[in-house]
Amino acid sequence: MFSKRSLPFLIVVLAGALFIGFQSLGTKGHNPPTKYEKILHNVGEMLDQVHYSPKAINDSFSREIFKKYLVAIDPDKNFFLQSDINQLKMYETKLDDEILGGPVQFVPAVAEIFKKRVAEADSITKLLLSKPFDFKANEEVVLDAEKLDFPKDEAERKDMWRKRLKYMVLERYVDMQDTQEKNKANDKDKTVVLKSNEQLESDARDRVQKIMNKTFDRYKFKFSVDDQFNTYVNTITTSMDPHTSFFPPVDKRYFDEQMSGRFFGIGASLREEDGGIKVMTLVTGSPAWKSGQVAVGDIIAKVAQGNGEAVDLTGYAVEDAVKLIRGDKGTEVKLTLKKTDGSMKVISLIRDEIVQDETFARSTIVDNGKSKVGYIYLPEFYADFDNPKGARCSADVAKELIKLKEQNVDGVVLDLRNNGGGSLFDVVQMVGLFIEDGPIVQVKDRDGKPSILRDRDKNILYDGPLAVMVNEFSASASEIFAAAIQDYHRGVIIGSTSTYGKGTVQRNIGLDKETGMFSSNSELGTIKLTLQKFYRINGGSTQLKGVSSDVVLPDVFEYSKLREKDDPDALPWDEIQKADYNTWKPGFDMNIVYNNSNGRVNSNPAFNEIKTDTKWLADQNDKVYSLNIDKFREEKKNISTTVKKLEALNKLPKELDVVTLPQDANRYANDKDRQDRFKQWQKSLKNDIYLNEAVNVVNDMVVQRNLAKAK
Repeated sequence: MFSKRSLPFLIVVLAGALFIGFQSLGTKGHNPPTKYEKILHNVGEMLDQVHYSPKAINDSFSREIFKKYLVAIDPDKNFFLQSDINQLKMYETKLDDEILGGPVQFVPAVAEIFKKRVAEADSITKLLLSKPFDFKANEEVVLDAEKLDFPKDEAERKDMWRKRLKYMVLERYVDMQDTQEKNKANDKDKTVVLKSNEQLESDARDRVQKIMNKTFDRYKFKFSVDDQFNTYVNTITTSMDPHTSFFPPVDKRYFDEQMSGRFFGIGASLREEDGGIKVMTLVTGSPAWKSGQVAVGDIIAKVAQGNGEAVDLTGYAVEDAVKLIRGDKGTEVKLTLKKTDGSMKVISLIRDEIVQDETFARSTIVDNGKSKVGYIYLPEFYADFDNPKGARCSADVAKELIKLKEQNVDGVVLDLRNNGGGSLFDVVQMVGLFIEDGPIVQVKDRDGKPSILRDRDKNILYDGPLAVMVNEFSASASEIFAAAIQDYHRGVIIGSTSTYGKGTVQRNIGLDKETGMFSSNSELGTIKLTLQKFYRINGGSTQLKGVSSDVVLPDVFEYSKLREKDDPDALPWDEIQKADYNTWKPGFDMNIVYNNSNGRVNSNPAFNEIKTDTKWLADQNDKVYSLNIDKFREEKKNISTTVKKLEALNKLPKELDVVTLPQDANRYANDKDRQDRFKQWQKSLKNDIYLNEAVNVVNDMVVQRNLAKAK
């Protein structure tokens, strides 16, 4: 455990704000501490003294981190040799000492070996891909790293690479053969130039070589010791629980931007393509658009901050490139562009505010002849904490409800599928739009009694029929909302058997000792720390169990191990005393609505087929694959047939009538690309089999309510 000499943190939790102050830490004779040591020691102190349920940082914890970190650096276990692991064993029980205040030695030691092994693997892959593969041999490849050990010697490592590369080439070779056969069958004029199998196999190896070149470029040019250290700190934090994490400063800024829906940049959407970062679209009115010097198709080769040294984007993922391109408003960024004609050009742009309003709440109407149902899509519980006038999801959902009420909708569907959560404050405000007043969620820290967050506004913005759509990826704030609606009996929760199961609350705390008490941003980085658990007003936690749907719809991810309960580091489920609240009185028997929907779902051939095929696909996914082309083709055919069937089942035989609200007719009139994407979003809803059933559920509520009123 931590030394008793460590200075305690001052913790004050008031109205959702956390302030932490701490003084400089001792470093056990290692003076002055390096940046790595400052970060690690401060993180360790926070975990021990503030985390909701910290593990003891001792030799046992050290062994856990040792094992996890090596897998985090080499997830496929095809770089390190067993001899490397043995060599690094000297650190196996010393990582707790590094966290407690000792010098950071493990990461540099791993980095030195990893750099050497990456260079060797690069040579191995080039050699293996220089010669044709034999796809007639009967052998298999294991792609699930959990079933593998690090190779015992160089020969075993080479064979692991051979099988992995052979599988990658086989995938592409079979696809090329199938594409050529399809083109040949459709070639009435006999103009298609056919390639031999030898040529196709060679082309497939070339494609895989390009992928590997890109992969190794990333390791060589992007995956620095700093990146490896950040991975190390995150290995430590996520071992406490999956949602405690470390953000370097640039990552924290990116996180804030995603939450707020606004950032300061150049206004270009990017995509990774052919080993480069390509400009795909420009935002009308943005710095890139105004300059007239950036065009769709340009490759961004380098990025410089003003007059600083340009960073080569070779090996960069789009997300990492974006972090370099964005920055503070009014600052200069210089881009080295490779134009479509092959010429290179350096341009200077001044960053300005870009609003990502496509990630905000939006609505439309589904008119099925029986009733008009308003549909609101909320991708996340966003909030711009730094700007009092910035976007907040609760305010935006209220605006959408008002727009729908103006159109006299009979009911509302709120779609929280794939909504990973966000602002706790906005959840409380949003539930308050649908109920009179009362408790919304209970929150408990590791030492205190539960506190209750309430809606104190007796006004109800919308009191009509309500359905809330969820799935396995509806998490955190989404689960609080769904749980409150369910506990109040205010609406019907419809979707997967249960939601994700994240019942914990995090706060961002800066790591600088001088400013950590007041700022969630610092030059050392930020820790997103689990401080509390939240509980439903009925007393149960959503942790691990999530929220069970009132109406269950079969879906393709039901058997995938993607929920909180599938993470071994997840905190346990528990319950506390229920809050005092009064349930909603809909005026009719809600069980009739449940029974009607369950009857439709159980008799629906599409839903039944989805349930059967999804279970079959999950059973096939053991990540052991044949490298024999005939067996591979048979396996691929069976899986492909099932997947195509599932895709077809997810589409309705008759499209829903999705109607644009008059207020949104010219929502993106000045930006054709955005307008087209808005229309595409509406089009995607027309074939949504899950939305169709949600609309049916609302229709049933409308009918039952009208019958009750008639009596």
